[in-house]
Amino acid sequence: MAHGVEEGVAGGLAAEGEDGGADPARRGVAARLPTAALECFAAERERWALWLPVGTGAGVALYFGLPAEPSLWLGPGTVAACLPLLWLVRRRLAPVVLLLGLLSVALGFAAAQMHGVAADAPMLTRQLGPVQVTGRVLAVERQPTGTRLMIGEPTVDRLALEATPARVRLHLPAKVAPPEAGTVVRLRAMLHPPAAPAEPGAFDLQRRAYFEGFGAVGFVMGTPVAQEAPPPGGWRRVTVAFEQARAAIAERVRAVVADPAEASVTAALLNGDAAAIPGPMMDAFRDSGLAHLLSISGLHVGIAAGIVFWVVRALLALVPWVALRWPIKKIAALAGILSAILYTLLVGAPLPTLRSVLMTGLVMGAVIADRSPISMRLVAFAGIVTVLYDPEGMLGPSFQMSFAAVVALIAAFERFTPWAVRQRREMGWLGRGTMTLGGIAFSSVVATVATTPYGLYHFQQVAFYGVLSNMVAIPITTVWIMPFSLLSYLLLPFGLEGPAVTAMSWGVRLVIETAERTAALPGATAFLPAMPDAAIAAVTLGGLWLAIWTGRWRWLGLAAVVGGLVAPVFAPRPDILVSEDGTLMAVRSAEGMLSLSAASDGRIANSWRRRDGMEKPEEKAGQDVWPLAGVSLDGRLRCDALGCLYRVEGKTVALLRQPDALPEDCAMADVVVTAAPSRGCRAPLVIDRWRLRREGAHALYLSDKGIRVESVRGQRGDRPWTMGGRLPDGRAGGR
Repeated sequence: MAHGVEEGVAGGLAAEGEDGGADPARRGVAARLPTAALECFAAERERWALWLPVGTGAGVALYFGLPAEPSLWLGPGTVAACLPLLWLVRRRLAPVVLLLGLLSVALGFAAAQMHGVAADAPMLTRQLGPVQVTGRVLAVERQPTGTRLMIGEPTVDRLALEATPARVRLHLPAKVAPPEAGTVVRLRAMLHPPAAPAEPGAFDLQRRAYFEGFGAVGFVMGTPVAQEAPPPGGWRRVTVAFEQARAAIAERVRAVVADPAEASVTAALLNGDAAAIPGPMMDAFRDSGLAHLLSISGLHVGIAAGIVFWVVRALLALVPWVALRWPIKKIAALAGILSAILYTLLVGAPLPTLRSVLMTGLVMGAVIADRSPISMRLVAFAGIVTVLYDPEGMLGPSFQMSFAAVVALIAAFERFTPWAVRQRREMGWLGRGTMTLGGIAFSSVVATVATTPYGLYHFQQVAFYGVLSNMVAIPITTVWIMPFSLLSYLLLPFGLEGPAVTAMSWGVRLVIETAERTAALPGATAFLPAMPDAAIAAVTLGGLWLAIWTGRWRWLGLAAVVGGLVAPVFAPRPDILVSEDGTLMAVRSAEGMLSLSAASDGRIANSWRRRDGMEKPEEKAGQDVWPLAGVSLDGRLRCDALGCLYRVEGKTVALLRQPDALPEDCAMADVVVTAAPSRGCRAPLVIDRWRLRREGAHALYLSDKGIRVESVRGQRGDRPWTMGGRLPDGRAGGR
């Protein structure tokens, strides 16, 4: 069939080449290139199906990239239209391939669209409080500065029931003892909407909050008071029970491990809650490339399931009567699946863990079915299911980094395993040991290289010694920490976990020292400007091209990867940034550094600094502030008590501190930026209080060709999670 398609296309090209009006040499090149590409494509027929999850992900990205909510029928209607068409062309390969690709895109688009409709719930659009809030505590997350509570089904004074969010997330001060999960509490709190992006293209908490179901955030004033209420029922009872178990594990660990920081890391590896880890230690893990060890992911699930599989199989093999009559390997595989599911429920089922459980189940299922347990097809199937389960999660770092690592590792070992097997046959025990260590180092290199672009995209940071630290920390985690963590789980119900937790903490201490020593090395990290969306898309598609195809043409993907990685160096950064409320602004010096209108170490200021590639932005607060009066920034910025004038490329931008400067600045500036109402200002471009409230934070790019303005609203579009966006039926989303 493939050869038929190839011959048909080649024949068509040959027919076109018979046109005597064209140059024969050009006709020959035009015919050879498509034919060669078609030959490569036909030779990779066994790998075609691996692109289906890519199409599903592209459909999700297409949905989230739209400027307005599409008609409700578009996604499901396209899926429904593809199915009969597939049946009609089922005997023709080319149309089937094209329709399957379209179907995969439509399936991802429809899944994201349906999740968006199902997630719709009220969201606050203004600050409210102090108000009385009553609701059930669904989750308790300890942090270094206090506790974060998730309150479900709240009632809020002075807020109508139809306008009340389904869940609210509140911060409780450290001096107040947190309530137990499942308890109904009454408390006083200040509530406000989830924060909008700090600048166009920055992290969108409102979108994440919309899909996670919490429509307000805030902080608790005073002490929560427990209320008499019946216990939760249904699945809620199960989730609350696991939440209580996670809290109990943390308390048991703190009772055994004396050092608070070491206890927080040990508890995080047992219950999945890394929020309590102190900030400096988290920085050390990030700077050393070991932050993934603190987020329960595929590594932990795979190790846990593998240990259970090995232990169960070994114990059954010790009983000859059982070993000779029962399929102990398949029984051990089933035990591995069950342990992975229980482990996932215990650590809160984050998205990377769900992907890992699915893949672990497929691997163990392959063992039960006597099939090859490791293949790219398993990853493809897991990718489709995970994307359909949580489309919005595909946009986050957890999904992207975990799948990038797994796909890269499988692709690498597909190519190198045959060679390694041949080499091991001719080696002694010393050579095999050396090859095992080399395999660990090789895995660390591959995983680090694969995940680095996504670390740059989401965190603007790269850890240069990540390979070195992972070569030390991953073996410790595999052979020491995880076995003792499983032993701790077995002993916890009996109150005998102390020795196992202590032994586990010894391994944790070694990992912490590895992180701290690596982070302290000269040049351990680098910070780069934010990577554009198009750049990370190019890296992703290029990497997939390298991993999925097996022929020489796969190396074409390297060009896309390199192009995406160098894009941040050439991508323009804003010359002026303005916060959503207009109280904070930033301008760029001739050397390319940002300078802020006020000293701030808040969320917005640090987001601007980090996305600009500034090293350790939290340490720069107060060192990059405009002068109260005079000239600075190489003569670009002139300030007085009423405001500042910023001149670049023949353009003048007035940045007002006081509205009294409006009449003069509106008459001479190209752009006027003020946190007050403009009151009839006739400047060519005015960014005032009303425009900022309507469109959010702004970014301005100045050049000799003109002034380009971007806003958060313009970048995100009119979507249900943008505080005023619309659903397909015309209802206001997030209200």
